[in-house]
Amino acid sequence: MQYLVCVTLALAAAGAAVAGASPGPLAPPATAPGSTPPAVVPESPPAEYLVQAGDVLTVTVWKEQDLTGDVLVRPDGGLSFPLVGDLVARGKTVEELRKEITERLVRYVPSPVVTVAVKQVGGNHIYVVGKVQRPGEYPIVRSVDVMQALSLAGGATPYAALNSIVILHRENGRQQAFHFRYSEVARGRDLSQNILLQSGDTVVVP
Repeated sequence: MQYLVCVTLALAAAGAAVAGASPGPLAPPATAPGSTPPAVVPESPPAEYLVQAGDVLTVTVWKEQDLTGDVLVRPDGGLSFPLVGDLVARGKTVEELRKEITERLVRYVPSPVVTVAVKQVGGNHIYVVGKVQRPGEYPIVRSVDVMQALSLAGGATPYAALNSIVILHRENGRQQAFHFRYSEVARGRDLSQNILLQSGDTVVVP
């Protein structure tokens, strides 16, 4: 009987020691022999919004009520503002426009504090056409890639040829076509196909 009590006490002491020990670092998950770990694709920083013809900007100059108001970017890509005159806005970021307006106002307003914001997007649009649930024109205020554009359009219909998608892009008067294979991108392969769309691009889902 005395022997059993001693054994029981010894086991209890050993259990307490194990429970009080701090756990060691977790081992990384085992990788099956011959398998390749999934590739990690670094995220690209979001592209800044580029002003386009048809956008409405709000320009504010601190303590200058007469130099505050909404400005429409004309079809030629330019805008006009008091004391600033005409300047090219299309293809520039809001920060670039703010700096340019500030530089021009310095001659008339000492140390001007200028704020430029996009009030209404009228020029930045992409198009998704073909066998999608909601084909049409979509305004964009941030960077949108092909997969996101398909999501905006509600996804493809059951009979869409997802591996034959084409992105049409026009630059300097010339049109280019980029091919997109949905099944590869959905499996994390050849992610370079999932390009960021630019204003005026058209995603065609046959």
